[in-house]
Amino acid sequence: MSSKIIQKALETIQIEAASIQRLSSFINADFEKIVELIFKSKGRLIVSGIGKSAIVAQKIVATLNSTGTPALYMHAADAIHGDLGMVQEDDVVLVISKSGESPEIKMLVPLIHNFGNPLISIVGDPNSFLANESKFYINTFVEQEACPNNLAPTSSTTAQMVMGDALAVSLMELNNFSGKDFAKYHPGGNLGKRLYLRVADLYKNNLVPKILPTATLKEVIMEITTKRLGVTAVVDANNKLIGIITDGDLRRMLEKSNVLNSITALNILSSSPKSVHPDTLAVEALNLMRNFDISQLIVVENDAYLGILHLHDLIREGII
Repeated sequence: MSSKIIQKALETIQIEAASIQRLSSFINADFEKIVELIFKSKGRLIVSGIGKSAIVAQKIVATLNSTGTPALYMHAADAIHGDLGMVQEDDVVLVISKSGESPEIKMLVPLIHNFGNPLISIVGDPNSFLANESKFYINTFVEQEACPNNLAPTSSTTAQMVMGDALAVSLMELNNFSGKDFAKYHPGGNLGKRLYLRVADLYKNNLVPKILPTATLKEVIMEITTKRLGVTAVVDANNKLIGIITDGDLRRMLEKSNVLNSITALNILSSSPKSVHPDTLAVEALNLMRNFDISQLIVVENDAYLGILHLHDLIREGII
């Protein structure tokens, strides 16, 4: 029983992978003209479909909006019952269909022509009504659905999705869409945080442990304990960083010394701590921690000690 399940799953992947591979032959002059038409348009891209193609249309719209191409989703059935009002003069309309012959599509297309908007399509049959009525079309023909009955949209919807991604990425290239642009549209997600969150946004929430180099061993321990970051900075009278003392530094010192009364911070500190500027991206700070296998960084600006960035700050914000 289990071997049949695995075999069928593998067949599905193989069939769909082959369908995607054949899409390369459909990247042609029409594809290029469609990308240029959308890019040069002063309006939005209205994406429509029916059935499973409508679900693909929603995903494509979401991808376009998040990558710098304004797009709206319009269900083909709802369009002929009032939603056509969302189509504005400068918009381009993209209709997605496997057959290109659905009744709703045949009703929608003449209405779009009446509006005067350019009609483009992603369609699985280049001889269909939709393909013939489109200014330009992208062919997504598949030889076989992964469905055992060759009926349920599987390979065909995968092909539509891939072509939608190809459109979105091509438009990103023309728009010079950068990581900073991506962050603007994803400020609440972990991906966006990796692109815009800086050290300054994180370390200010922490206490600021610091002591003078003359501090006694007890004062060092109390500062590390009360500030709860596992570390304290050692600074001079002008708040200039001299070094740091970590929990590990304390343990190593206690292993080596039997005379504790005369020990000061100056005898324990590490004089070359890893530091970071407050404007540094949080993800860059994480890479620094990983490279040196440490859990804290000293935040410094113009040699002045500002605070501590801890690994837990990055975990809390989802950077890790």
